[in-house]
Amino acid sequence: MDAASMDKLRAADRDTVVARATLGPEARSAIADATTVPQLIAVLAGSGFLVEAARCFAHALPKREAVWWACMCAQSSTPATLAEPDRKAREAAETWVRTQTEADRYAAMALAEQVGFQTPEAWAAVGAFWSGPSIAPEAMPANPPAPHLTGVAVAGAVTLASVRGDPAHRLMRLERYLGAARDIAQGGAGRLAPEESS
Repeated sequence: MDAASMDKLRAADRDTVVARATLGPEARSAIADATTVPQLIAVLAGSGFLVEAARCFAHALPKREAVWWACMCAQSSTPATLAEPDRKAREAAETWVRTQTEADRYAAMALAEQVGFQTPEAWAAVGAFWSGPSIAPEAMPANPPAPHLTGVAVAGAVTLASVRGDPAHRLMRLERYLGAARDIAQGGAGRLAPEESS
């Protein structure tokens, strides 16, 4: 994964991503010589820091692409028993990615609130809402979200998706999710095939 191929990460500042991803001392030590975001993600993933690499992607991708990634991760681990409101929350986030309208952004948050912020789908929808420009109620003066909040929501969605059902699948899922994030960073769709039911 070279920097030239990761166009969607070009605007990401290395030190900002590291700070927002709240990396621990061991992970920070591993990336001491990595000077770009693609390099630090590659080093983290190669050193077994998969959760940390995922958090860096969540904060490094542009907000729209990050929310899409959260949706793809959530969709890939969707159980047959997924509640309809959760499915609608993910679909609302996907709709916002496609339309970028304020109505769809607020609709995503309304569905996240309805399902209680317990699932990857809900956090993907929160990520859409926190992408701004305002988190105030629609009739109120604008209140811009903190710039790191989308990444926080996306990281939460990806982490929850990785442990859903059987947490023993976490590392396998994270490897797949990182592959999807790389594809998105290179301009692809990052689509993930649904998991086989066991």
